[in-house]
Amino acid sequence: MRVLLVEDDDGVASALAELLTQHGASVVLTTRGTDALHRMKGCDLVLLDLGLPDMDGLDVLRTLRRASAVPVIIMTARDSDGSVVLGLRAGADDYLVKPVRKAVLLARIDAVMRRLRRSAGEVGATTATTGPVTAGPVTVERERREVLLDGTPQPLTRTEFQILSTLAGRQGEAVSREELMLQVWGTAVVGRSRSLDFFIGQLRAKLVGLPLHTVRGFGFRLDS
Repeated sequence: MRVLLVEDDDGVASALAELLTQHGASVVLTTRGTDALHRMKGCDLVLLDLGLPDMDGLDVLRTLRRASAVPVIIMTARDSDGSVVLGLRAGADDYLVKPVRKAVLLARIDAVMRRLRRSAGEVGATTATTGPVTAGPVTVERERREVLLDGTPQPLTRTEFQILSTLAGRQGEAVSREELMLQVWGTAVVGRSRSLDFFIGQLRAKLVGLPLHTVRGFGFRLDS
C-alpha cells in the first residue's frame, strides 16, 4: 500500500512514516498542500493534516475529491464538532484528532481500506469489460488505442487519446477538470488547466461532430 502523508510537523511526520513503513506501507511524504496535489497519483491512501503552510487542508481535500476517490483520513488538532463536520462533508473517509494512538490509527486505516476493497469487489462483480465506445461519428477503441471518425482512423497524440479515453470510460457522466488532469499529467493543480483547454480544443477540431460538452464550473462530458 502506498500512503501519501501530508504533514508539516517534522517530528509527527517522522513518527508516522516509521510506523507505516513498519507495517508494510510505502510512504510519500510532503509538507505542503500544492505538493500533495502533484504527488497523489498512484497512492492508495492519504493521511492529511489541515494546518498546512501554503493552503488549508480542507481546500486540498476539496480539490483532491474532484480528481480522485482515493481514501482520505484527516489527522489534525482541530477538534471542534464544526471542524469534524466540515472535514467529512468535504469528502474525508475518517477524521482523527491529534494526538492519535498508534493502534487506533492502524485500526482506522484497516477499516477504511476494508470498506474500499468491499466496494471494489461489488463494483467488479457487476461491471462488464469495456468495449468500443461510440460517441456520435467517433468510435473509441480503448484497448487498441485507436480512434475512428466515420470509420477512418485518426492520428491523435498520446495526450489527446488519454483525455478522450478517460471521458469515454465515463460516457454520459460529467468528469471534473481535476480528474482529467490527474489521469493525464498526474497532478490536479490548476496550473495545468490551460493545457487541458488546449487539448480539448484539439479534440473538437480533429473529431468534428464529437459530442464533447463543457460542464460549466466543473469539467467535461462525452455523450453518445
